[in-house]
Amino acid sequence: MNKSLRYIALLAILPLLTTGLGTDYFTDADAKKSKGTGIAQYGSSTGICGLDLCSNYPGGRAGWEADQGTTTTPVAPVEEEKMEAMEETHDQEHMEKEHMQETMMEESEDLTEADLGSVLRLSRANVPATIPLHQGYYDGGDVYYIITDSSDPTHADIITEQQGWQVELAPLLKNTPDEALSKVYLFTNGIEGDGVHGYQGQVFASTPAQADVYSALTSHIHVMWNDGVSPRVLDSEAMIVKAAENNELTLTEVDVVLNMPQIIWPDGQMMVKEDKTLTDTTPYGGGQVLDIDTEEMNVTFIAHRGWGPDGRTIYYIVTDATPSGSAGMMGVVSSPTSASLIANSAAVDLYQFRNGLEGTGPLGFQPGIAAGAPGDTNYSPMWRIFMIGWDNPENAQLLETIDDMNAYREAGLIDIGIARPMDSDHIVNCPFIDPFQ
Repeated sequence: MNKSLRYIALLAILPLLTTGLGTDYFTDADAKKSKGTGIAQYGSSTGICGLDLCSNYPGGRAGWEADQGTTTTPVAPVEEEKMEAMEETHDQEHMEKEHMQETMMEESEDLTEADLGSVLRLSRANVPATIPLHQGYYDGGDVYYIITDSSDPTHADIITEQQGWQVELAPLLKNTPDEALSKVYLFTNGIEGDGVHGYQGQVFASTPAQADVYSALTSHIHVMWNDGVSPRVLDSEAMIVKAAENNELTLTEVDVVLNMPQIIWPDGQMMVKEDKTLTDTTPYGGGQVLDIDTEEMNVTFIAHRGWGPDGRTIYYIVTDATPSGSAGMMGVVSSPTSASLIANSAAVDLYQFRNGLEGTGPLGFQPGIAAGAPGDTNYSPMWRIFMIGWDNPENAQLLETIDDMNAYREAGLIDIGIARPMDSDHIVNCPFIDPFQ
């Protein structure tokens, strides 16, 4: 067996290894134990056999109990020859598994710790994701931003086609309270340009420099030039309001919420990571942006890998967060207005691990599990963070689904508490994206 094959084989028996932010990033010691919300469609329990799921054990619960010498759960009667065949198959599988493990351990004696670490981490845990930039205005200055999510399928389709990059449908965003929204003006006629509807760029009512009112989640006002008026570029909310007062414009509120994180704004921009070399162990600190190119009109984020509710692979970027301490640690925009989502259905639960298997998650343990993913009716880019802790970290198992999490919680092997860094409500804007499109 060559060295690379031995590496792959070892994945079956050794834990994931990596580094990340220190474990003091989240403080949930005082948090209430919680089952979380937004997981109804993935809430069934699969049962525990020892420290493993029964569904993963040869023969299921009956097979596990037979190995333990117990009969607490009766086995349905079967024909004698079928039972013998089942037992023979199970014995054979058990012997093959033991032989494989022994062989792998013998073959791995010459491997160094560095060799193991390079392959035992989740592969492609951090990858670059290049996203189209748009140009708009705030108070006469330029704003560069991205559009990742829409509460409305029509706008999602229009913007996806316009920018050649997928805008995810996030129906839950329509429930966002007013205090977590910032206002944006979209032109529906007039001067042609890069705006959502093909005209001049959007005009924002705030930027991250106005932290007390800024939000990446935007409520929309359509701006239409009236007949007989010569259109011109308007680059501030004050100019739009004045033109409307002069009956040059008609303003119409639209029941649509877009996720439009700002990348550059007058006198500020998102932090750009100094070390742009990505590995599976690149830490979360020091910024989430690798490059901003206003000539090519794109921005490159780090996309982090995790699991959707049913175990599917997902990738997400991080654009802003609250409280400010957490935002600063990750190198993203501070957005205090997002705290109003802590008990709102516009936010969905995301479960991270504070101990257990070492891995590529934000705290240096296994990657997290989200309660929703693109395509689900309960998907949202706004995440309410919960922390999973193993009662006995040395016996931690790999969890990949909401079902896994529920089963281990019901068995009393893990506890779950809402994350409250700095004793504050914690919401993170993590749009789920396809980094390979």
